[in-house]
Amino acid sequence: MRRIHTFIQSMAIVMAKVMAKAMAKAMAKAMAKAMTKAMTKAAAMQLEPMTSRATRASRATIATIATRATRASVASVATRASGATFATIAILITLTSLTSCTTSKPLRVLYWNIQNGMWDGQTDNYQRFTDWVGQQNPDVCVWAESVSLYYTNTAESLPQQERYLPSNWGELAARYGHKYIYMGGHRDDYPQVITSRFPIENMKRITGNGQDSIVTHGAGWARIRYNGKQLNIVTLHTWPQRYSFGIPKEEREASKAANGGDKYRRMEMEYICKETIAQSGNAQNEYWMMMGDFNAKSRSDNSFYNWPEDTTAFLVHDYIHSNTPYIDVIKEKYPNEFFTTTGGKTRIDFFYCTEPLYKTITEAEVISDSYTTPVRNPQKISNFWHPSDHRPILVEFEL
Repeated sequence: MRRIHTFIQSMAIVMAKVMAKAMAKAMAKAMAKAMTKAMTKAAAMQLEPMTSRATRASRATIATIATRATRASVASVATRASGATFATIAILITLTSLTSCTTSKPLRVLYWNIQNGMWDGQTDNYQRFTDWVGQQNPDVCVWAESVSLYYTNTAESLPQQERYLPSNWGELAARYGHKYIYMGGHRDDYPQVITSRFPIENMKRITGNGQDSIVTHGAGWARIRYNGKQLNIVTLHTWPQRYSFGIPKEEREASKAANGGDKYRRMEMEYICKETIAQSGNAQNEYWMMMGDFNAKSRSDNSFYNWPEDTTAFLVHDYIHSNTPYIDVIKEKYPNEFFTTTGGKTRIDFFYCTEPLYKTITEAEVISDSYTTPVRNPQKISNFWHPSDHRPILVEFEL
C-alpha cells in the first residue's frame, strides 16, 4: 500500500507540473495579447495626428511591426516562467484581467442635422433611416432639427397633434438600439435630441436670457458616463439667416447689408460657451464635445473659400478658437482637405472636442455615401433635400 501511495503521489506531482506548464503557456499567450494591445495603443497615442488616409495606413504598418515585436518579447519572457507555481499563475490571471479592462469597445458618436425631423423618412416609416443608423453602430446620436414639421412630400405644416417627432423619439431610437433620450432647450420647432445606449444627465437646457441673448433654436448641455469617465456633450443650432434675429421685415435688407446675421450668431456662440464649457475651471483637462449646425463658416477653410480675412462670416468660429480649448476635429485630422457638410459646397456643421478627448479619437469623418449624400427634391418643394440638406459626422473614441 505504501508503494501504491508513493506512486500516486509521484504521479500527482508530475501531473501538477504538466498542468502548471500548460496553464502558464496559455496565460503567457493571453497576457501577451492583452499587453500588446495596451502597449500598441500607448505607442500609437504618441504618433502625430492622422492627416490623410495614406498616413493612416503608415500608422497601421508601424503598429503591426510594434505589435509583433512586443508580442514576441512578452511571450518569450512569460514562457520562460512556465514552471511557475500556481500562485504565480494566479498573479498572471489578475494582471491579464486588469489589462483587459482598459481595452473596451470604442465609443461611436454620430451627429446629423436631419432636416425637419427626417422629412424624407416619412415615406417608408423611417426604415432606411433606422437601417442606416444601425449600420453605423453609434453609441450616442445627436440629431438637429428633430421635429416632424410637414406632411409627407409637401411643404404643408403638420398640426402639433399629428407630429410623430419629437414625442416618439423613444420608439424610433429603440429601432437602432438606443434606450435613452434627451432634448435640449428650444424656443421653436428646431431642437436638438440626443439618443444613447447610456443614461443621459441634463446639465442645462439653454434658450438665452432676455432679448439681447436669445438662442434661437436652443442648445443643450448633457452628460454621460462611459468606462468610468464623465463626458460633457454640448449641442446647438444657431440662427440661419443673413439678417439679425427679431428684425422687422422692412429692416431686414439693411440688416443683411450690415452683416446682422453673422453678428447675431457670434452673440449666440459666446452665450452658449459661457453657459457650458466656461462653467468649468478645468475644461482643458476634461472630456468635452460640442457639435451642431453652426450656420457659420470657419477661417480654417478659407483656402477653399478665398474670402477677405476681415469678413464677418468667420466670427463664430473665431470666437471658439480664441476663447475655448475646443479643437475642430475634422480640420485637425485633415488640415489640407475640405469636406462640405451640406448639399452645396459649405462646411457649417462642426464637431469640436477638448484635447484629452481628441487624443482618444480613432476615426473621424463626414459621411457622404449612397444614402447620406444630399439630393435636391425633384419637385423643388421648399428647400427640401433627400434624405437631408446636411451630411452626418461620425467620430469614434477609444476611452
